[in-house]
Amino acid sequence: MVTGTGPVSRVSSRTCASSVPAGSPGRRSGGNSATSTAGVRVPEDLAIVGYDDIEFAAAAAVPLTSVRQPARTMGTLAAQLLLEEIETADGGGHEHRRVVLEPELVVRRSSLPPR
Repeated sequence: MVTGTGPVSRVSSRTCASSVPAGSPGRRSGGNSATSTAGVRVPEDLAIVGYDDIEFAAAAAVPLTSVRQPARTMGTLAAQLLLEEIETADGGGHEHRRVVLEPELVVRRSSLPPR
């Protein structure tokens, strides 16, 4: 059995799981070391996918597949929406709107197609 915290802690070499989501950078790095301690190979036995695509993701011993958020676009839009809100604070008819941005899947070695 793998030791540690999060989803990877419940993985053993006898598990039928083929992938594990790991949301935080610490869980991603801990997941890789925990799986190797248990004899579970990434990506041959188990795929790990992270979130936010921090620098560490590409530099890890097994480069991690990750979901990349459009951070610059998110910041720019947030600032624009805030300025619109401020500019119309005196009742100028500001309409709230929902903005949906599409993340990007950055595929690296920590995930391979199923065997």
